Amino acid sequence: MWTVEWEGYHRVLPRHACTVQQCALYEEHYTAPNDHQCSTLKAENSISMPCLSSSVRLTSSLRRYVSVKRSPNLCPLLQQHRYSSTAVNKTTESYSYVIVGAGSAGCVLANRLSENASDSVLLLEAGPKDKQLGSTRLSWKIHMPAALTYNLCDEKYNWFYHTLPQTHMDNRVMYWPRGRVWGGSSTLNAMVYIRGHAEDYNRWQREGAKGWDYDHCLPYFRKAQTHELGADRYRGGDGPLHVTRGKTNHPLHHAFIEAGQQAGYPFTGDMNGFQQEGVGWMDMTIHRGKRWSTASAYLRPALSRPNLSTEVRCMVTRILFDGTRARGVEYQQDGQTKKVFADKEVILSGGAINSPQLLLLSGVGDTDELRKHDIPVIQHLPGVGCNLQDHLEIYVQHRCTQPITLYKAQKPFHMVKIGLEWLLRFTGYGATAHLESGGFIRSRPGVPHPDIQFHFLPSQVIDHGRVKSKFEAFQVHVGPMRSTSVGWLKLKSKDPFAHPIIQPNYLSTDTDMLEFRQCIKLTREIFGRKAFDPFRGPEVQPGPAVQSDVEIDAFIRQKADSAYHPSCTCKMGSASDSMAVVDSNLRVYGLEGLRVVDASVMPSMVSGNLNAPTIMIAEKAADTIKGIPSLHDPGVPIYRPVTLETQR
Repeated sequence: MWTVEWEGYHRVLPRHACTVQQCALYEEHYTAPNDHQCSTLKAENSISMPCLSSSVRLTSSLRRYVSVKRSPNLCPLLQQHRYSSTAVNKTTESYSYVIVGAGSAGCVLANRLSENASDSVLLLEAGPKDKQLGSTRLSWKIHMPAALTYNLCDEKYNWFYHTLPQTHMDNRVMYWPRGRVWGGSSTLNAMVYIRGHAEDYNRWQREGAKGWDYDHCLPYFRKAQTHELGADRYRGGDGPLHVTRGKTNHPLHHAFIEAGQQAGYPFTGDMNGFQQEGVGWMDMTIHRGKRWSTASAYLRPALSRPNLSTEVRCMVTRILFDGTRARGVEYQQDGQTKKVFADKEVILSGGAINSPQLLLLSGVGDTDELRKHDIPVIQHLPGVGCNLQDHLEIYVQHRCTQPITLYKAQKPFHMVKIGLEWLLRFTGYGATAHLESGGFIRSRPGVPHPDIQFHFLPSQVIDHGRVKSKFEAFQVHVGPMRSTSVGWLKLKSKDPFAHPIIQPNYLSTDTDMLEFRQCIKLTREIFGRKAFDPFRGPEVQPGPAVQSDVEIDAFIRQKADSAYHPSCTCKMGSASDSMAVVDSNLRVYGLEGLRVVDASVMPSMVSGNLNAPTIMIAEKAADTIKGIPSLHDPGVPIYRPVTLETQR
């Protein structure tokens, strides 16, 4: 054991399985019961500790000494005791909850946890607010739905991540935009509202996420939502998140839905309701012509509460621990290092990249990996950063024989006209992201529920929107929903400002290639139907020269790209699962006062876009944190195919 002694105070630090050489103090405060701090730390024994080569200066107005004595054969982890309570440091602020990340989950938590006036909440965001001079209208690049591509490639609001070269995709480095702004990725995304299939959540339960089956998740989807078509067993009617259908009535959207039915797929009136399978109209997080991010839906309505505080442009660099209890965080803001403490909990809502990165920087992760970066180990959790899953998609494009696509809308004159209409009335082509139709189908016989998703767009997208359309064209975004390739992320260095190493391991299994091949073939069938006869020009990509499986596979490796859905890097699971990071209440295993609430806790990917499920996770977590029993709606009916012997 290690014994820490102040004048009149004796404390024994816990044993930990590490070597003395890995211990460090990092110039932190120690807590004494008499509300005093030590200003100097000295070692009586000659031991090898990197930060103890001489005296370590501690912030204090007093000069006292701590003697550190080692008992034989046992080794310490002194850095576990880095927390200084607010009773000691009166100048350091304390809140009931400190939430790291004002994204899709963090904004929900800030609203729901601050509903209790006796709890104080601090929300920390690395990026800026989502408005200019206090106005959302002036931030038109964010709040105009049609302007979404402006922010996908703008580092002002975007973490701008990139992956390692992908071995199975011609060694391409993949671009991963992630939100760094109020609302997080809900401020950058295409505003498609898709929940996934009921069986995704039943699978979560089987994978060890107790209480996360569809019966327990559906009520939180409803709680979050106000759907413009009104409430029913599946839709919500009085939640903060407004969800609408497209208003353009574009003939190409009608053609896609009709062609899908001609190809043998059913029409579904609500992909988020009884029947996901089929083609139909998409739901979108757009309200009165404006992007309805979680910043608009949850955060701004709560900002007037005196118990909710926010900070922007602050980079959280590590979690502060007292033993195995999270007590606060340290962050950088305006060139200064600051600390803030949480009386109840620290909650990580940074997303599937930032949350595991912060855990690793704070000493929570695989011991061997942490030692490579000389990071003292707080808790050995090998699953942190593992189980990385994402959706890949590809664009199948055709020229359009009629001048009805968005090609003209991207010309300067028309852009000004569209922009002025939106600024004045929030209507017109600027008031939609244009992904108004789509569908879910099964790739082959035997698949129990849809594993391929379509987003139809009456335009052409090139290089994440960084290159303008070259002619009148339309496309469908298509990709498998439950790929079997699994990746990981690791620290590049202990520098919190360095992006982590991201390895999604795309297309590393034969199953993934088979499903992608089906995506191309089944899309071509739909585009070949009679409904597209008035509009269908030559195929742009893959192109008529790409026909054989070998040629299709080569095209996929060259052109497939991320659908921007990284998840599962702090997976939820049972205590017996060695790779689980959080339990079913989203508490980090082996630690106290620390939760993760965002898309990283998903045990596995859902069959659809991630924004709606992430909001649901935060709504459900908020009730758990507040001690409210989980909502439950058993026996909700869900469509199942009449037979699995056929693909459609």
